[in-house]
Amino acid sequence: MLQIIHGNKASNELKRILNRAISETTAIEKATKEILEAVKNDGDNAVKSYTKTFDNATVTDFEVTQREFDTAFAEISDQLLAALKAAKLNIEIYHRKQLQEGYEILDEQKMLKQLVSPVERAGVYVPGGKAAYPSTVLMNVIPAKIAGVPDITMVTPPDKNGKIKSSLLVAAKLVGVRRVLKMGGAQSIAALAYGTETVTKVDKIVGPGNAYVAMAKHLVSGIVGIDMIAGPSEVVILADATANPKYVVADLMAQAEHDEMASGIVITTSEKLAHEIAELVPEMVDAQPRKDIIAAAFKKFGAIIVVDTMEAGIEMVNTIAPEHLEIFTADAMEIYQKVKHAGAIFIGEYTPESVGDYYAGTNHTLPTNATARFSSPLGVSDFQKKTSVVYYSREALAAAKNHIELIADEEGLYAHRDAVSIRFEED
Repeated sequence: MLQIIHGNKASNELKRILNRAISETTAIEKATKEILEAVKNDGDNAVKSYTKTFDNATVTDFEVTQREFDTAFAEISDQLLAALKAAKLNIEIYHRKQLQEGYEILDEQKMLKQLVSPVERAGVYVPGGKAAYPSTVLMNVIPAKIAGVPDITMVTPPDKNGKIKSSLLVAAKLVGVRRVLKMGGAQSIAALAYGTETVTKVDKIVGPGNAYVAMAKHLVSGIVGIDMIAGPSEVVILADATANPKYVVADLMAQAEHDEMASGIVITTSEKLAHEIAELVPEMVDAQPRKDIIAAAFKKFGAIIVVDTMEAGIEMVNTIAPEHLEIFTADAMEIYQKVKHAGAIFIGEYTPESVGDYYAGTNHTLPTNATARFSSPLGVSDFQKKTSVVYYSREALAAAKNHIELIADEEGLYAHRDAVSIRFEED
């Protein structure tokens, strides 16, 4: 189920796995454009129609009522509520450190400042139905709240009865979302981007979703801000002979159960470990409730790669730039410092990726498809924007006059030059 590949033969297989998200998108793009245009032109009516078509739900009023929130709190267990509260606290502690402040540069004749302010309105997309994750609510809303975003709208698709999963509503209340709307898919992204009779147009849209949601975010980016275009999930486990093969397989399965496009790759210096992992996979997968999804992901996009040296393994990790990286080596604390590109790094055998997904406090909205080479996890800065402020006195402009005029002349922008010189004609 998981093939063993030796380092010198791994490049082609890695290329195939890393390119798994580059599939035929023409049909998805065409369908998504039609949805966006329909919502742009017909507002709520279009959203309701698509909700009926895609979610098999008839929704007359998009907004979740206070009664529905109260019912949600009554339905979830005290234990789950306590767990969500604990996770919320950890996420808040971690993300408060990210809050940026402005700065200023002053002298007697001029002032330069950078103002940092929150976006005014944010839209948070949370998957619904079978893939309904309260942790996604916490991870996406808490950074926005810390940034100071005053208006947050959460959208999530309803089930066929027009209901939202109780844990999602509880999580939304815990983090201070006042408005939750029963809408999902590309139609909800359109509603957030363009506005409808019910939905106020937002400034930024964040949150994961299926291929149509990702395409919709891509198409409206520029009209509104977006966090990232998230592809299929992925984990790379870098291991030596000291790694526990059961832990490795367990963590591979945790990633693969997301969907059939998820990728799980082991890079190891131990031939023995590679074979132990391969032998454990069938039995451990068979015991999982989502075994069919895991098996399909392993077959298509899983691999165990044996390398000659740990340095070669680290180089491979940096090439992959994985969303999640786990390090199971005797010297993991040294190894992780050599990693240049990864969305999140999990060190040691008692730090499964699940800790980051739910509880530790780091964000689980991470760059995929090697975009960790230039992108970062979702954070407070995603909800902040910067404004430059400039003040020059007459004396300061006079001191800079010749330099500005020379640069303007060089660029052939003579009105730029004249905008300075006209202020000194009397001289």
